[in-house]
Amino acid sequence: MTPVELSRTVLCAVRRAVDDGELSVVVPGRALVTAPGPGGCGDYATNIALQLARPAGQPPRRVAEVLRPYLLGATGVRDVVVTGPGFLNISLRRAEVSAALVGEILRAGTRYGHADGPTGQLVQLHAPHEVRAVVVMDAVAGVLRSQGVLVRTSCAARPEPGWTEVLGARVDAYGTPDSPAPLDVNVRPVPAPVPATSDPAALDAVALGRDAGRWALLQPAAHDRPRIGDEHLSQREANPLFRVRYAHARVRALGRNAADLGFGARPGGLDIPEAEAEDSRGAEGSRGAVGSQGFGAARVRELEAALADHPRVLAAVAAQRAPDRLARHLVAVADAAVPLFPAVLPRGEEKPLAAHRARLALAEAAGTVLAGGLSLLGIDAPDHL
Repeated sequence: MTPVELSRTVLCAVRRAVDDGELSVVVPGRALVTAPGPGGCGDYATNIALQLARPAGQPPRRVAEVLRPYLLGATGVRDVVVTGPGFLNISLRRAEVSAALVGEILRAGTRYGHADGPTGQLVQLHAPHEVRAVVVMDAVAGVLRSQGVLVRTSCAARPEPGWTEVLGARVDAYGTPDSPAPLDVNVRPVPAPVPATSDPAALDAVALGRDAGRWALLQPAAHDRPRIGDEHLSQREANPLFRVRYAHARVRALGRNAADLGFGARPGGLDIPEAEAEDSRGAEGSRGAVGSQGFGAARVRELEAALADHPRVLAAVAAQRAPDRLARHLVAVADAAVPLFPAVLPRGEEKPLAAHRARLALAEAAGTVLAGGLSLLGIDAPDHL
């Protein structure tokens, strides 16, 4: 269950309480769902009771107690605890939550986190004649379009051939924008360093090629100066781009190996021992009916949290014009996913069981998010590496 889905569940609980005469309020348009604050517990918390207390004419804690049984009856909810002045702290059933999240990602494919359709918003992006600004503008435009925004891009002068032909930056027009739009944004990150002509070892983004060059320009925050060097080409763990692309390639290899063994991905229970699944601090020492070493609850929840956060990250990138946030998010997904991969496939004489199919589905969900995110950054997601 994603935060968006849980928000809908909370609103459904309010609506049912109103229909049953327990509350006399207008059902709000949205319910804020966040991580629990100090003194809280569970997976998520909501302040909906505090929001409804005044119109309901009741203390917030009383409103929370009214809503609690309605939330407890919702699919995927394991427990609800009222804390403080009336915060509702919600714990989710891990197996149901995991299967629902993975199923949603696999159904949506690389469009997971995208808007359902056009929003009607029009944005004009205009960049100076500088390689980083043009590449950042191109990536921001892609993310904005994924959120249903109509985007027009322009550059102060004709982009250099290498920016378009090598780095793949697309610009709709060059020169000063001559048609006003509802929102006019200038894209001005700190420029990329210009290599010294006296240093033959110096590189520019074009020399790195499309994937490494774009990553070098997009990964740093807009206010940071990017480092343009061959470290972005290194196939070592110290290179974040390599870790992201390696994780995606590993997912594709797992799918090929599973096909050779005669099974495919299917969302479901991961066969994490129940005691460990209920304790988020449990790491990886326990075993269930299927060998689960490496599939500890803490690791699984870290990955699931990163996957569930993907739509929010895309919305934030679009709102803040910050593709570096997406780059960092992809690194977090990759780093959370890779430690789980050794336990995806059957070992030795094991036969493929439902848990293996579910683990493969979780891995493929991670690969889907990585592929979709890299695509939005204009970077290739290789099947082999």
